Amino acid sequence: MKPIIIGFCCMAALGAAALTGCGKQEKENPFLKPFDTPYGIPPFEEIEITDYEPAFEVGIAEAKASIDSITSNTEAPSFVNTILPLDNLSPTLERVMSVMMALSEADSSEEFTAVTEKLLPRYTAFTDEMMMNQALFDRVKTLYNNIDTVNQPLDERRAITDTYTAFVRKGALLPADKQEELKKVNATLTDLYLKFNKNLLNANNTFEIVVDNKEDLAGLPQTTVDNAAAEAKARGKEGKWVFTLHAPSRLAVLQYADNRDLREKMWKGYTTNATSGANDNRPVINQILKARARKAALLGYKDFASYMTADKMAKTPEAAEELLMKIFVPAKAKVAEEVATMQALSDAAGNDFKIQPWDYYYFAEKVRQRDFALNENEIRPYFAVDSVRNGIFGMASRLYGLSFEEMPDAPKYHPDVKVYDVKDEKGEHLAVFMTDYFTRPSKRQGAWMEELKTSWINPDGTAERPIIYNVGNFAPPTADAPALLTIDDVQTMFHEFGHALHGMLSRARLKSQSGTSVDRDFVEFPSQFHEHWAFDPEMLKVYAHHYKTGEVIPDSLVQKISAASKHNMGFATTELAGAALLDLNWGRLNPEGDVDVDAFENSVAEKLGMPAELTFRYRSPYFKHIFGDDGYASGYYTYLWAEVFDADAYQLFREKGVFNPELAGKIKHILESGASEDPMVLYESFSGRKPSPDALLHQRGLVK
Repeated sequence: MKPIIIGFCCMAALGAAALTGCGKQEKENPFLKPFDTPYGIPPFEEIEITDYEPAFEVGIAEAKASIDSITSNTEAPSFVNTILPLDNLSPTLERVMSVMMALSEADSSEEFTAVTEKLLPRYTAFTDEMMMNQALFDRVKTLYNNIDTVNQPLDERRAITDTYTAFVRKGALLPADKQEELKKVNATLTDLYLKFNKNLLNANNTFEIVVDNKEDLAGLPQTTVDNAAAEAKARGKEGKWVFTLHAPSRLAVLQYADNRDLREKMWKGYTTNATSGANDNRPVINQILKARARKAALLGYKDFASYMTADKMAKTPEAAEELLMKIFVPAKAKVAEEVATMQALSDAAGNDFKIQPWDYYYFAEKVRQRDFALNENEIRPYFAVDSVRNGIFGMASRLYGLSFEEMPDAPKYHPDVKVYDVKDEKGEHLAVFMTDYFTRPSKRQGAWMEELKTSWINPDGTAERPIIYNVGNFAPPTADAPALLTIDDVQTMFHEFGHALHGMLSRARLKSQSGTSVDRDFVEFPSQFHEHWAFDPEMLKVYAHHYKTGEVIPDSLVQKISAASKHNMGFATTELAGAALLDLNWGRLNPEGDVDVDAFENSVAEKLGMPAELTFRYRSPYFKHIFGDDGYASGYYTYLWAEVFDADAYQLFREKGVFNPELAGKIKHILESGASEDPMVLYESFSGRKPSPDALLHQRGLVK
């Protein structure tokens, strides 16, 4: 939409209307009042780029006024007059930040990036100011120190403890001079994360492999070829084929291209991503490492990894590493078996080369076809994106009694988005769920779940229900076929929907404890747990229908999928655990000077004995999980930590029935509870025991 230009002669005061042309009211800023849409969905079509900053300023002012109201209260600190207001400082600021952060990841532009680069540092400064506000912290500290003298509900006790811990971890106990230094460090990190992500997005969109000889496409699925032709046309290279680093393009080349040179170009392009020219992220990583080390030192930790794990279930990087090594060692041994099998197959085909990293996917696929007669091109027609969407909805219906009704006229930020009204088992509104599945240049790589609005219970007992969305990067439809998903894509769709269920089902009373606001090393439990239903034979019969004929997936293919489920697990587990170990090693570093990023990675690989035929799942310059923000920094291990829980839990379902209503009800309770209860307590109430890694090792086929 055309932006509104605000004339200097009548700059709008902080209020609902933006003014132009000296006194003429043009439009209301949509952020400055509750969204007047079904269930409060953001009115994306009405939001213009010029709306963000004015609304942000209003939101910051609201939040500061709320803080002043808390600190000026002459009554003794209580949960109601201190913690509860902190849960709802500024609805305006929440609306602005939720939409801005959503679009910065899913549908950005140069203009939008400029807005985020301007506002995010200011948001960081505000949060630092709040968390180092001595008067505010004194009230929180008083509640924390007296927590055992007041008879309060468990969720309130946890909220008080978590709030106190958050203040301390943000520097509330530091002297004034150290607080000022920490603020500068945090501001630096915010700028560096923005730069890292911008470089990565630019590098992803810049890279291309252009093929002009059709013979070089041998082995590739037709849908991949069609998408490459469409990409070439979009880039002004009609008649050729363009392959990119986006997962549907990259993985198809590595898995299916008979042309070894093409596979090598793709692998080397991916593993050197964001390492050249203006988009080189290695200098950014060095600056991040130094800033993080200083932050950890200021807060009294020996290194950044110790700081990041202290408030998680693991508690220490050593505990996280201990778990990882229990998985990495047998996984590495499995890789040796896989490579030997692939090498024998290659040799038998008359090849005279040793298996290299760019050969791994390709020959793993050949082994899968030989040993399990499983050809993904034969399977993908049963996994059209709409069919798989029916699958995730069907799973939610069977397990939790949910139903999904599309809202075709609902606001959406991109034409690819679909919106659903989610209802509970009583037919009452539970949540809004949005999906955005196809790759595009304006979207970062990967797949994720996030909230445009969380859930909570108002003081009068009424419930605010959430707006949840899933984003993916699947290959889009072609002129001749709908979007057809790979086995990995299907698993990803169920994974992210597991996160979505965690958000949608939440019944936590407090906003800060809603849905996925749990310990980082427990947040992946619901997502990975629900992956198990993706290829359950009973579920496949429900949703896996051939997109042309409507035929249900035949038993023969279901059996092949099941038989091949542990195929290549050595590779998958080693690259995942290796990346998590690399992450922890980065977190333990306290560099005084610059670090040679490539040399450090190589040293970690050598120390671990990383097989030469593969590398870490993500190399550091494009390891967004750990360098794009603090979210998974020194915490990438949580995927495998949580898999210990999900494998253990699913084992019970295997024993008692995958749709056992009693077990499903207990899982639902975990999802509804959010962070209102300790996650280990919640898990033990479900299973009656602490989880063991044994089920994970068996699930991945790493032990007999």
